[in-house]
Formats: sequence, C-alpha cells, structure tokens
Amino acid sequence: MLLSALLFLKLLFFFAPQDQAEFPASIYDYKVTALDGTEIDFGTFRGKKILIVNTASECGYTPQYAALEKLHKAHPDNLVIVGFPANDFGRQEPGSNKEIAAFCKQNYGVTFPMAEKITVKGDEMAPIYRWLTDRRLNGVRDSKVKWNFQKYLIDETGRLVEIFNSAVKPDSPEMLSAIRD
Repeated sequence: MLLSALLFLKLLFFFAPQDQAEFPASIYDYKVTALDGTEIDFGTFRGKKILIVNTASECGYTPQYAALEKLHKAHPDNLVIVGFPANDFGRQEPGSNKEIAAFCKQNYGVTFPMAEKITVKGDEMAPIYRWLTDRRLNGVRDSKVKWNFQKYLIDETGRLVEIFNSAVKPDSPEMLSAIRD
C-alpha cells in the first residue's frame, strides 16, 4: 500500500504542470523590461487599476493606441496602461523595440509604459502573460490571448477583474464603466 502511494506521488510529480512556484504570486511582484531598456515595476502600481494590452503596429486594431493614450491621460491618478508588443498574430509586430517605440510616439503620441516585445502565447509565453491567462496563478480565470489588442483589467488590489477582446475599444462604454467601478 505504501509502495502504491509513493508510486502515485512520483507519477503525479512527474506529470504535474509547470511549477507554479517559479511565477510570482501577485501582479505586483512582476518587473518587466520597457522598450527603452528601463524597468517597469508593477509594484509601483499598487492602489491603481492596471490595463494590460498586447499590441501590434500593423494590425487593424492599431488605431486603438490613440484611445489608449487618451484613456491614460484622462485617468492619471487611478489607472496605468501597459502595452506589450507581440508578433504572435499575423506577424503584425515585426519591428525592433526601438522601431516600435518610434512608431508609437510618432503616430500616436504614446506616453504610457510600453514593455519590450514579448510572446503572449505558446511555449515561449512571457511569465506575466502566464499569470494573466492561468487561473492557477491569477486565482480568477483561465483565458487565451486570441488576437492583438486583447485587454486585461486588474483592480486596485491586484486582482484580475475583466478581459476585453480586441474589438472592445478603450473608450467604449463597457471599458469606461469597468475602469470607474
């Protein structure tokens, strides 16, 4: 009986999903590299809502950068927007970090934090996106990033509260209501 239990535990350990201990327990524990090479420390966002968006420069949703910037400027005290460029869908973010930064600034006047280019799906998914998409890590729900400009809203306590698909514009009544709540 003891041998069976030990064998079961060994098999359970062997086939267990990726160790959750390697991922921070809270969104506030994440630090990512920005497009300019500096650090974005999510711990500094405590007490504010955080809107995380995977972005791309050559997507039909790219004009949402303008609405994201407007939202950023309209809510400086209670909302932080962080863009994460990714080339995972239709190769719509082919540029380097430097090229992405120049594009965002020149075409949309982006001033909100932009992380370096990452991967938001598959085996190479960035750790922060693993946290966003895995209920075992975020404590709320599982999801998949389906396309560019999918949005994750984190509340003031660091809890994932809403996921908005790409078609939901940053200035939509649905988004504005969630930010005010």
